Amino acid sequence: MTIEENKMVSVTYDLYVGGSEEEPELMEQATAQNPLTFCFGIGMMLAEFEQNLRGLKINDTFDFSIDSKNAYGEYDDENVVALPRSIFEVDGELDSNTIFEGNVVPLMDSDGTRLNAQIVEIGDATVTVDFNHPLAGETLHFKGSVLEVREATEEDLAAFQGGGCGSDCSCGSDDDSCNSGGGCSCHS
Repeated sequence: MTIEENKMVSVTYDLYVGGSEEEPELMEQATAQNPLTFCFGIGMMLAEFEQNLRGLKINDTFDFSIDSKNAYGEYDDENVVALPRSIFEVDGELDSNTIFEGNVVPLMDSDGTRLNAQIVEIGDATVTVDFNHPLAGETLHFKGSVLEVREATEEDLAAFQGGGCGSDCSCGSDDDSCNSGGGCSCHS
């Protein structure tokens, strides 16, 4: 069976970031014990990631790169914003278990859209956050192999947003944004 639309796919991979001028850095791994499992062809993964897997079979290996333009875009300084400190306070205090430099926190815009932001700096009046994807501006290099390709079961379909293959789940990387080691997986 080959990888094509509406197939359940499990892969292992090492993800390296970095361009030709710098030493590639291992960013994340999907192992045989904790593979990346997703429904192919429904927009869960980066389009170019899926293009590179299309047609592969169990035990096939892959080794490809995706430039930042086709991954998470270029880093945009305008996505770094100073917000009033008061929106992060409860009863006039910051929760130091959640609000600290480097932590990624969920925020909501005025339209009710959930956004993840990394806390860059905590000041007396403002908290500076970065809305860029953590891999913005990076070339992604995937090296791995295909563990499984199979028809989606009814349980699989129910697990993917109640609609399964054919529904739309969009996420980020391996932190709290749906994926990287299984479940509702994506890098889109």
